[in-house]
Amino acid sequence: MATLGLPPTATPGQPLAPSSRYIPGTGVHIFHYEVCASIVGIPQLSPSSPSGLEQILSVLPCTDSTNKNGILPQVGAIVLGKVTRITHIEATLAIFVVGEVVCTDEFKGIIRREDVRAFLKDKAKILSSFKPGDIVRARIISLGDQSKYFLSTASNDLGVIVAHSESGDPLNPLSWHEMVSQSTDMIEERKVAKPM
Repeated sequence: MATLGLPPTATPGQPLAPSSRYIPGTGVHIFHYEVCASIVGIPQLSPSSPSGLEQILSVLPCTDSTNKNGILPQVGAIVLGKVTRITHIEATLAIFVVGEVVCTDEFKGIIRREDVRAFLKDKAKILSSFKPGDIVRARIISLGDQSKYFLSTASNDLGVIVAHSESGDPLNPLSWHEMVSQSTDMIEERKVAKPM
């Protein structure tokens, strides 16, 4: 059940509340003094002690948010997807959110090299823009074929929103094409979405 003042559902990278107001719980992380969702789910508050003076903000995984209305991805829709495979010419994503609807049906999308960014398209490199496991915000630009949608990240607000280094450390945005490890300060290339 959604909590007053918090969105009914949360998506990875979405700011939920100032970190000064709540203790971070499961399914969230702190970024720029904001408690942000790490997973798709429902924000929930719980007391941290019997006094209830401090509250823990968590995001619980959705178990009954479904694609009950048969919603299908449409051209122009913003989606969230997890990178499952990359090649030199494209990245394959498993789409799990269409607009604000969490999907139970499996949809796949492809980001082609020419759809990674809006400028210098011919110099974009898939292997330095995405890695398997990254969570990406993208726009559907074509219905593609029967099994995959064509996606684009060619906008400042589109691209990688959640990523981890090869060693598993969370990465924070540094610039439009770089992310930095929280613990080692190592820099990795990505096509980064501007935080919303």
